[in-house]
Amino acid sequence: MANQNEIYDAIVVGSGISGGWAAKELCENGLKTLVLERGRMVKHIEDYPTANLDPWDFEFKGNLPKEEQAKQLKQGRTGYTTAEPHRHFFVNDLVHPYNETKRFDWMRGYHVGGRSLMWGRQSYRLSDYDFEANKKEGIAVDWPVRYKDISPWYDKVEEYIGISGESLGLDVLPDGIFSPPMELNCVETDLKEKIAENYDDGRLLTIGRVAHITGNKAHEGRSNCQFRNRCMRGCPFGAYFSSNSSTLPAAERTGNLTLRPNSIVHEVMYDDATGKATGVKVIDRETNEKMEFKAKVIFLCASAIATAGILMQSKSDRFPNGMGNDSGELGRNIMDHHFKAGATAKVDGFTDKYYKGRRPNGIYIPRFRNIGGKTDAPNFKRGYGYQGGASRGNWEESIAELGYGKELKKKVTEPGGWTIGLMGFGECLPYHENKMTLDYDKLDQWGLPTYTFDAEWKENEWEMRKDMVSQAMDMLTKAGFKDVQPWDDPGAPGLGIHEMGTARMGNDPKTSVCNKNNQLHAVPNVYCTDGSFMTSASCVNPSLTYMAFSARAANHAAEQLKKEA
Repeated sequence: MANQNEIYDAIVVGSGISGGWAAKELCENGLKTLVLERGRMVKHIEDYPTANLDPWDFEFKGNLPKEEQAKQLKQGRTGYTTAEPHRHFFVNDLVHPYNETKRFDWMRGYHVGGRSLMWGRQSYRLSDYDFEANKKEGIAVDWPVRYKDISPWYDKVEEYIGISGESLGLDVLPDGIFSPPMELNCVETDLKEKIAENYDDGRLLTIGRVAHITGNKAHEGRSNCQFRNRCMRGCPFGAYFSSNSSTLPAAERTGNLTLRPNSIVHEVMYDDATGKATGVKVIDRETNEKMEFKAKVIFLCASAIATAGILMQSKSDRFPNGMGNDSGELGRNIMDHHFKAGATAKVDGFTDKYYKGRRPNGIYIPRFRNIGGKTDAPNFKRGYGYQGGASRGNWEESIAELGYGKELKKKVTEPGGWTIGLMGFGECLPYHENKMTLDYDKLDQWGLPTYTFDAEWKENEWEMRKDMVSQAMDMLTKAGFKDVQPWDDPGAPGLGIHEMGTARMGNDPKTSVCNKNNQLHAVPNVYCTDGSFMTSASCVNPSLTYMAFSARAANHAAEQLKKEA
């Protein structure tokens, strides 16, 4: 039970991917740690209500009534997150509104574990191409770290959570500590071979690197992937990494963890005399009771948007514009990955082959643009990778106006033909004018300001998307596939669910919010280790990087407290 009269060693705000890792490392370092989560409790295994349901078990067979759809109009912009099997893990937009000067798709889950329960699990390291790009190109500010600083922490995280994948020896996508990779199917293998034959610019195809356990290594309380591909519902096997199955239980085993759900943190308290934070202000989600919890160090892991929002609300004489906002960069430089651009094709042959199980993973083509020589593109900076895969169609292909009788019955028992698709994930540059602000004229039901988004893709992203489409078409065409079709559905920032950059790290307090250790420049006992600290976005899924920086920052905080003791 959380105690308002106790001074904890550490408070962690948020229990998702970064919060779970912060909690684990702080607790294992012997620190009495309070984790505050604004949403409800979700217990591993027992609170995954749809984990073992089949399609026919759902009342609406995946479709929702209009009155239910109205509760998640923004959450539903993805097209998949609010499907019946897992919609309960995404927020009700009517209860949690936000505002848009320009469209922004803010996908959230308020519960213990946060989006670690619903993430895509793709796990890639940033490289020095990423950490050095801003400085080399004179864009935004320089990262205060380099790959060598983070590499040992990537090692620690990967070894602990279990990443399956293939080592490639690429500078642009560093190898890690991998368990055995999942297998490509026959068509994906064919494309891999054709890419190797047709290109000499270093591009290649591999299986995705994912946080799923494979192989023989033991992970406490977790077992190997069962190839059910029902991950977003919560995995009763703990086969993919989540806070619920992995880091929070590890923190709990130390005896140093106190977890309090239904705790909306809205302000970090500040002591002018010491120049340090003293704790946080909380509203109980269910009772509206106002509380204060105190600690020697604060970790903000509430998500890039929420962390920035908490700091903006943390006003004082010293920080009239929000805690740590001397630079004016708080809430700015919002980044996401732009995606949903590429190509699809039909594949002749391979009709005697199929695949086993439902692999929760696809193929990956690492970045091959703007990394030197013939890879350099004149029209845009940075690069992109592709995700995708090949599969066989199903009986639905048989339902045509003229299909009937014995022939139709036979056909619906056979798999359809093969199709394949490539979808680009591209880097978005950090633009100062892409921002979020607080609206005190529109309050939520707890009396807190709502957030207003003003962010958009710009010329660099639009030019990159053209290349995403053309290169995907080129690869599928050269592979000999048929009916190659381009597609480009740009959506809006936020849709990639990789929002980041609102409290960026940097060397100079005049142009950044956090230092190289994820501490606020101006308040060194406050750490930001979710997506808020990102100085640039890379083109790879960022969660592994959040985890590595969280582990690193938590160990730094523990060392600092020991020095002060």
